Amino acid sequence: MKFMKVLTNGIIAENPVFRLLLGMCSALAITTSVANCLGMGVAVTFVLVGSNVCISLLRNVIPAKIRIPCFVVVIATFVTIVQMVLEAYVPSLFQSLGVFIPLIVVNCIILGRAEAFASKYSVWLSVADGIGMGIGYTLAITIIGVIREILGNGTILGFSIFGAKFMPMLVMILPPGSFLLLGMLIGILNKIQEKSKAKEAVK
Repeated sequence: MKFMKVLTNGIIAENPVFRLLLGMCSALAITTSVANCLGMGVAVTFVLVGSNVCISLLRNVIPAKIRIPCFVVVIATFVTIVQMVLEAYVPSLFQSLGVFIPLIVVNCIILGRAEAFASKYSVWLSVADGIGMGIGYTLAITIIGVIREILGNGTILGFSIFGAKFMPMLVMILPPGSFLLLGMLIGILNKIQEKSKAKEAVK
């Protein structure tokens, strides 16, 4: 298995949000603004890479019967680091993300990659998997966040786009809007993938 193949796998083929449908809680809750999306994406990527590396290094030492509790302890350590750094240096983002920072501990993406990948492969490939999945997650929630912020607030990163006359679609910054948007994006991506496969079959 090659580094670049593993890296791109998490971005496109196995995108955690659009393909594996993991991490839905944070993906739907914090995507009301692009700033939140970027902050959460960086935090999740850091935890993914750090936990993948540690679990890969310890994979032959951790007993199989208690591997899940061990994985959770490793993940929780990195989440605590992220939480303390954000609280100290980016308090506004820390307040904005709120409870979703500690909830990274139980994010299905991180625990899933620890179990499915890091516990079975080398450190080098585990780094690639962590980076790829992190970028894929960040990209997915940022796309959702951009659309929700523009349509729901008429802004991007807090800057007004359409001016005072813009009538925002308030549903886009509410929970139903996030579900509807996610469903539409997944449907569009599935349609594109079907057309791509059909073209390849013809060739």
